[in-house]
Amino acid sequence: MPRHLILFAATTGYQIRVFADAARRLGMELTLATDRCHVLDDPWGDRAIAVKFERIAESLEALAGMSCDGIAAVGDLPAVLAAEAAERLGVRFHPAAAARACHDKYLARTLYQAAGLRTPPYFRATFEEDGRTLAERASYPCVLKPLGLSASRGVIRADTRAEFVAAHARIRKLGQEYLQVESYIEGREFAVEGLVTEGRFQALAIFDKPDPLEGPYFEETIYVTPSREAAAVQQELLDTTATAVRALGLRHGPVHAELRHNAAGAWMLEAHARPIGGLCARAVRFSGGMSLEELILRHAVGEDVSQVRLDGPASGVMMIPIPKGGIYESVEGVERAQTLAGIEDLIITAKQGQRLIPLPEGSSYLGFLFARGESPVHVEGALRQAHAELRFQIATALDTFSPSS
Repeated sequence: MPRHLILFAATTGYQIRVFADAARRLGMELTLATDRCHVLDDPWGDRAIAVKFERIAESLEALAGMSCDGIAAVGDLPAVLAAEAAERLGVRFHPAAAARACHDKYLARTLYQAAGLRTPPYFRATFEEDGRTLAERASYPCVLKPLGLSASRGVIRADTRAEFVAAHARIRKLGQEYLQVESYIEGREFAVEGLVTEGRFQALAIFDKPDPLEGPYFEETIYVTPSREAAAVQQELLDTTATAVRALGLRHGPVHAELRHNAAGAWMLEAHARPIGGLCARAVRFSGGMSLEELILRHAVGEDVSQVRLDGPASGVMMIPIPKGGIYESVEGVERAQTLAGIEDLIITAKQGQRLIPLPEGSSYLGFLFARGESPVHVEGALRQAHAELRFQIATALDTFSPSS
């Protein structure tokens, strides 16, 4: 009998179809649990389940009577519900308390500090508090982070009190309740992808982020693996991630971590109870050509994947940033970019007529570029060269977000 898994994901996520294809290749049955089920036309014939990620009790009732062999999640809020469902259904996943801690920047920082990890000075506030008063409490430079958002959305650096007040007012419009203020951490930024099995962390990849993420916004663009850092730095990144996994209480499933490294050492920024987002997982392949989604599904049902290793010398992805707000019309240069040495694929996800909102208010990209090569240097170069070939046509929208809007 085929093994059955439940995937918790928003239908706007890029990874849903990829997970469905991976499940078919593995001969598994996959049921989607989504908070936007009304927009689906039952694309896989599996009667997707309607849930509300922020209404845990109600959503668990929708899952009553179900059984499955494993659970997977795409996104931070879906991971919280997935953890609650796993406890209800008696299958392996991260504990609900751990998934909630990953989604709560303040709680996570507190747990990291208690575990002895490097932590910048930080404090939490509500958006009902006056921005000028809060600006007096901050040390500069600092970073303002809305606690309920992810993927750098709403994250703004402030170097002065005036910049703090402006950033506070701008983030407040995003409708969040809590704000976290942290001292800015200098250094290079990295991402670590891994799996946790019975509380043990297994590293899958370290991604360099070669672009300087210094603010005022922190839009991620290029990920390249393997890392070009010295072995000692890489080991410190992995050790820090493993400590964060224990501090958060993660037990079984994927983990995606973001870190910085400077002269003082490694600093844990965030760890998530889910895999890397969007289509970025296509940047890595594993033993035998296995995709990250296949690896996660195998792990979810209890298969031993401890010997799986990255396949290929070097690979990477560019999340194509939105250069300005407006209405997407078209793109030129796609064919030229696709024929460049090292480029494996180019996927434009923006749709004609779509309203584009750049960071810090927005949460999407124009598309994704993928490259493979003999070294990380070649991969990064191919991605930058391909991106330079693209010319996006974006019409001005009267209500486009701007710092003064």
